[in-house]
Amino acid sequence: MTTRRTSTLTGVALLLAAILIGPVTPVSMSPALATETTDTATPQVAPTAKGLPATVAETPAGDEAPVDETPAGDEAPVDDGTVTDRKVSDPPKEETEQQGLPAMVPEERNASMGQGLARIAETGDPQIPRAEESRDNRPDGMKGAESPSGGGSAATSYWNPGGVLGVDVSSHQGRFVNWSSAWAYGARFAYVKATENNDYINPYFSDQYAGSADSGMYRGAYHFALPNMSSASEQAEFFVRNGGGWSADGRTLPPLLDVEFNPYPSLGNTCYNMTPPQMVAWISEFSQRMQELTGRKPMIYTAASWWNQCTGNSTAFGDHALHVARYGTTTPGTMPTGWTRQDVWQYTDSGPVIGDWNQWNGDLASLDAFARNNTNSPDARAAAAIAAVVSSAPQLGAVQSGVVCGLVDGGCYQGFTNGAVIWSSGTGAVISSNGAIRNAWMGAGAQNGVLGYPKAAQVCGIRDGGCYQSFQKGEVFWSTASGAHISKAGVIRTAYRAAGAENGALGFPIGAEACGLRNGGCYQAFQRGEILWSPTTGAQISKAGVIRTAYRAAGAENGILGYPVTAETCGLKLEGCYQAYQNGEILYSSKTGAHISRAGAIRDLYRSSRAENGVLGFPAGKETCGLRSGGCYQSFQGGEIIWSAATGARITYNSPIRTTYRAAGAENSLLGYPVNAQICGIRDGGCYQSFQGGEIFWSAASGANISRQGGIRNLYRSIGAENGRLGFPLTAEICGLKNGGCYQSFQGGEILWSAATGAKLVTTGSIRTAYRGAGAENSALGYPRVNEICGIRDNGCYQSFQGGEILWSSKTGARITANGPIRTTYRQSGAENGTLGYPTTNQTCTTSTRCTQTFQRGTLTWTPTTGVKRT
Repeated sequence: MTTRRTSTLTGVALLLAAILIGPVTPVSMSPALATETTDTATPQVAPTAKGLPATVAETPAGDEAPVDETPAGDEAPVDDGTVTDRKVSDPPKEETEQQGLPAMVPEERNASMGQGLARIAETGDPQIPRAEESRDNRPDGMKGAESPSGGGSAATSYWNPGGVLGVDVSSHQGRFVNWSSAWAYGARFAYVKATENNDYINPYFSDQYAGSADSGMYRGAYHFALPNMSSASEQAEFFVRNGGGWSADGRTLPPLLDVEFNPYPSLGNTCYNMTPPQMVAWISEFSQRMQELTGRKPMIYTAASWWNQCTGNSTAFGDHALHVARYGTTTPGTMPTGWTRQDVWQYTDSGPVIGDWNQWNGDLASLDAFARNNTNSPDARAAAAIAAVVSSAPQLGAVQSGVVCGLVDGGCYQGFTNGAVIWSSGTGAVISSNGAIRNAWMGAGAQNGVLGYPKAAQVCGIRDGGCYQSFQKGEVFWSTASGAHISKAGVIRTAYRAAGAENGALGFPIGAEACGLRNGGCYQAFQRGEILWSPTTGAQISKAGVIRTAYRAAGAENGILGYPVTAETCGLKLEGCYQAYQNGEILYSSKTGAHISRAGAIRDLYRSSRAENGVLGFPAGKETCGLRSGGCYQSFQGGEIIWSAATGARITYNSPIRTTYRAAGAENSLLGYPVNAQICGIRDGGCYQSFQGGEIFWSAASGANISRQGGIRNLYRSIGAENGRLGFPLTAEICGLKNGGCYQSFQGGEILWSAATGAKLVTTGSIRTAYRGAGAENSALGYPRVNEICGIRDNGCYQSFQGGEILWSSKTGARITANGPIRTTYRQSGAENGTLGYPTTNQTCTTSTRCTQTFQRGTLTWTPTTGVKRT
């Protein structure tokens, strides 16, 4: 182990004094200053090799650790006094290089816990070997190996913190350790070095491990890490193969990872030339692999100064037990970053009897619980629950790992050939079988993902031969056709389950729930539709079919309709269905297909007219805009709704009126947009509809005809329209007559218009017959100047025209009095009220110089010579 060293020789000397004096202070005296100081210094690096930088401080001559000669500290005498090689086997000298440094053969390495700190105490640098490690200082020629312990008595002058004590040993203590003396001094637990890197095994491990147990101690194995020599998984596997396992026998402590100051100069600097992220990743990998192999997290042995420097103050391992090293003080001091307390404190490396001495942070009962993994702890409950499940699940196959804990929320698992059993306090132990469902769960982050822990084993034999598995936060469904997909807890899943899940209209999921849609919405696709959700609308089903096809074609939630606000509802007339959306509806019938009724004036009018149950029936097309003056329309089975900003939305029902309107050009014609709906029930069972530019009237007798805006229509309306003497129009207004005139025929006559005369009525009867017989507006009479007037003498009638008059009485019939001398004389004599009475003939002119007309009581004759004479 290393410390934060001062940059002066004085600082080093004071520090060494503190370290060396502290451990031998009598119990009655205060210990020396702690080795862990707060001074900062530049980390030391290894001596220059393969281009690596030199150390900050020059290494004293003669103190370099040998790298190409027989290594020190790796051999110890056996019980017969002969020398034997410490290795179990002799691998050939490595030819490769690690981290750019010359590779070391296993004989060169035999670091023990606290090795770096011991070097600091003696040499001032964790990279400089101690005298006892130097081949030159070993009287027995053992190349630096410590003399094996031959027992010895406990020294009463050694200070200890009291409580439950323990020891740790390595090959330095030899095969025969005086365990009984250690027990007598108070040791109740022991850690024995098993391995180092992936190629060194303590040759005395079995004897030391068994000896500590035979003395009555709890015992465990530790591994000295060389993180830059091989992978963490390799070293973990090597450790477990050679004594580093764990069993719940109540006497075995969890495996211990010794990760501390680099004691080998040839392997780089204090941190093994690794960056903090690299070191954290290595320790994480080691821990994970140990959990997989043994079912327990390893305890970590380290010192605060090394940990904070070499892991960059990592807090990633606070759920691991801590074995902290700190000498020459009465307290374990400030913990490495990530821990608030230690489980074991190594308080000296030169304690009584044997090895390094430690204190358990608790009583003997808590140590026992620690060894057993505590039957009341989550880990123990998990192991028992998992074992119970495994006992009745032969389908899991062979065991692939121990019970591994430390998952999120204190969960655990055990791996098998065909899956795993996963436990949490909230779900119990549940089988996760290999296959598509487990792959989907793992792909979503397993217990750390959206689903959490499994709640029940996989269930198969559902619809279409599918399977599903329930989790804390949802389900995974699988079928051959759909594959495996997550149905995560939430409003979409609630709607899916309410619709019958895989047995309902939607079938199996075919994709995961996807969010980030318009207005923060989400959706999930299923075999036969989708479920869409937004904060405003909630979760609604859009099931496969013509309505969904129309919805998607319109842009789905990004289109004019927005999100669904109801499910699809069927059972309407004509086998119809509909679905409501934020901005409208889609209606379907077997005759019309699916069409959108979007929010707006047209839809409002459609709904107020009882929608599909009204006269209009189902939509037959979509709403179309861009008409004249920015108008819109939509076709329905029973007509159209037409809208403009000026007129609003109006219905034109299927009828002769609509046919006439469309034939005239609809909104593009002189009629423009409707201003009201068709109104029926007028005279003779007729109907009419008003438009911007007029009206259309219909009756069974007259058909549908336009009464367009203008003088003719004004006159027609002023005399009562269809209720007046003219009745219904028989034609549309016809223009292009003489002098630009127009006329329109009605059941009871005609209306003629000219710019000179305006609109005048010519009713059905003798006067109109006479007028038409004379050639109407094309005759000498021209256009009417007044409407027909009746109620004159003898109930007669007359009408004035541009070129004369027509008078009628029941005795004389209708007779024309053309403009001229005869008519002038006739009118001067009182016309029908005078002595002549009504005309009985029309005026006739036999020559251009003679005209005559007969009346009831006389005849008027005109010549240029005589003028008008009565006879």
